[in-house]
Amino acid sequence: MSEQVKGYILGALAAVFYGMNPLFALPMLHAGMDAYSVLFLRYLIAIPILATIMTVRGRGFGLRHGQWIPLILMGVLMAASSLTLYLSYAYIGAAIASTLLFVYPIMVTVIMSVCYHERVKLLTVVCMVLTCGGIALLYRGDDGAALSTTGLLLVFISALTYAVYLVGVSRPALKEIPTLKMTLYVIIFGAIIYATCLNASSFAAVEHSPHLWLYAAGMALFPTAISLLCTSAAILRIGSTPVAILGALEPVTAVAFAVLLFHEVLTVRLAIGMTLVILAVTLIIAGGRLTVILLRVRKVFPRIHR
Repeated sequence: MSEQVKGYILGALAAVFYGMNPLFALPMLHAGMDAYSVLFLRYLIAIPILATIMTVRGRGFGLRHGQWIPLILMGVLMAASSLTLYLSYAYIGAAIASTLLFVYPIMVTVIMSVCYHERVKLLTVVCMVLTCGGIALLYRGDDGAALSTTGLLLVFISALTYAVYLVGVSRPALKEIPTLKMTLYVIIFGAIIYATCLNASSFAAVEHSPHLWLYAAGMALFPTAISLLCTSAAILRIGSTPVAILGALEPVTAVAFAVLLFHEVLTVRLAIGMTLVILAVTLIIAGGRLTVILLRVRKVFPRIHR
């Protein structure tokens, strides 16, 4: 299996695992914990998980002098993205917020094009259009109610900070740091940020409901540790833009869980939306091979010179 194929697989897995976020977070929020407490607990449990993996693999924990500041910045970006997303749940609901979050692939493409002069391929534009169309269909605001401006702003900030994070971890200053080490320090710095804003009374809710620890453990493992590991590893292999577009699998995952676990109805509209997203992902994975096929087809029909 080539490194590129591994990158696409890891990017898809990262999206699927991150799409499980509301499944673990909502029960904790509904139990009375605020976003800071939930995220602090999520990161706190993830730290020993990642540290154990590093120890088993014999990886060192040291950093060079020039790596501290970039990693701190990545920690701030990831913490801000998670926090604003969780805060938005109170204004527009988890389903809508988790769906609207996925404007970040567009932001990544714009950032890479404007700041790093990355050429935007026609195939990428087509996939972005398909992705946006699919996400629009997955959005279930059929009652015509106006969405909260505050909620929309929080989701926009969450998407923007995550897009900058995806671009940042692929920069030369961080590219040479092993995936495990980078992910661990990003989570440590994020946990420190949440700890400074921690509300003791809100955090105490987990003491009265021990089962919440199971949700916290699942949240720390799947949408945090495993998802971030897969994201970082995928970016190193295929770059920020394809990983961002593969992130469109996250709302698809959310819909799939809603149908399978919570018995929500899979309407034709939702099915079409999922199909468009899957088609966009398939086109991205096909990538160069699709271009070769199209060129061969074009050669069958040579241009007529007048």
